[in-house]
Amino acid sequence: MNIKMIAVDLDGTLFRDDKTVSDRTNGALIKCRDKGIKVVYATARGDSAGRLAPSDLFDGYVRMNGAVAWADDILIHSKCIPTVEARELLLAVDNAGMQIAAEVGGWHYTNFHVPEVWGPEFQNCYEIADFNTLNVMAEKMYTYPRSEAEVELIKKHLPKETYFIITREDNFTMIMHENASKSSAVAALAEHWNIESTEIVAFGDDIIDIDMLQHCGIGVAMGNAIDEVKAVADYVCDTNENDGIAKWIEENVL
Repeated sequence: MNIKMIAVDLDGTLFRDDKTVSDRTNGALIKCRDKGIKVVYATARGDSAGRLAPSDLFDGYVRMNGAVAWADDILIHSKCIPTVEARELLLAVDNAGMQIAAEVGGWHYTNFHVPEVWGPEFQNCYEIADFNTLNVMAEKMYTYPRSEAEVELIKKHLPKETYFIITREDNFTMIMHENASKSSAVAALAEHWNIESTEIVAFGDDIIDIDMLQHCGIGVAMGNAIDEVKAVADYVCDTNENDGIAKWIEENVL
C-alpha cells in the first residue's frame, strides 16, 4: 500500500477506554513517521484533545469535528458559525430547558455548568452566557436532546449553512458549519502536504467518522465501531482496547 498519511479519531479509536494510548500503538505510529508518513488526529474534541493526545506523535490535527485544522501548528482550515446567526437556535433550545453551548478556542459559552457534565478538568474554561447578546465565532455548538421532539426543535431553528449530527452513544449533538467536517479538514491537511486522498488511511468508530472513512483512500473501522461505520469501511481492525490501529498498521503499512 502506498500510504503517505494516517488520520485517526481519538475517543474509541486511538484512545483506549481510559483515554490513554497503548505503547504498541504509540510505537507503530512513531515508526510510520520515521518512514515519512504524516500522522494526524481528527476529533470532535476542542482543546481537551491537546491535553490527552501525545503532542510529539502528530504532524497535524483536526479539532471540533473539522471546524479547524492545523499542520505543524499552522492554522490552515477554519469554518465557524457566527453566534449572531445562531441566536434563534441558542435561545429556542435554552427556553426549552435544554443544555446548549457554543465553543471557540477551548472556551465554552453555556447555559449549564460544564464540569458537572464533562468533569472537573473543564472547571476553568466556561462561562454562563447571555445568548441574547453573545457575539462570537463558534467553532462548534452542542446540545443533548432528550426526545424526538427536542431533535425537531433543533431542526426547526437550525441556522442556514449549518448541519447537525448526533452521536449514538450519548445523544451528544454537534451543530457545525456546513463546510466543517472531518473529511474536508483532513483533505485540507493532505493538500497542504501534496498528498492525494488515495494515499490516506483513516480510522474511526462512530457516526461522526463516516465521512472521513468514505473520503480517504482506505477507511478502517475499529472492532468496537457501530455497525454504520463498519458498513462503509474497507477494513475492520481489532478494538481500541486491543491495539486495533497498531495491528492493522503493522500488517499493512510497516
